[in-house]
Amino acid sequence: MNFPKKFHLAGFFLVLLLFFCALPLRASEEVLRITEMAVTTRIVRGNPIDSVRRISSASVKVLYCFTRLSSETGGETVIKHLWYKDGEKVAEYELPVKGKKWRTYSKKAVERGVTGEWRVDALDSEGKLLKTVKFTMN
Repeated sequence: MNFPKKFHLAGFFLVLLLFFCALPLRASEEVLRITEMAVTTRIVRGNPIDSVRRISSASVKVLYCFTRLSSETGGETVIKHLWYKDGEKVAEYELPVKGKKWRTYSKKAVERGVTGEWRVDALDSEGKLLKTVKFTMN
């Protein structure tokens, strides 16, 4: 079947238009990947010194949630750390991400006698869950 040249040209421009309309959507989608996430008692030289799974509230005054990320574009974005105790949100922190490889952390004051099952969720700027770390405080 032979189509006139104007139909071939119109089809070419339609494909070109669709391609360029899709480009901004791909560019705005920042893909973050968490390569390390840990609740820790201290951060030294930008790194966690341990990874808490069970801890006594009497032994620490503060805990940190350390997160190491990588992104495809290195563009600026944010992540959120949501701290939960026994399923109830007790703290929320918005943390900047400003490069292809980035480290950040949030910290939570620990009150003596506060026991329970804890978790920290890391969310991207769209609210998508990236990773969860769980620990027990007794």
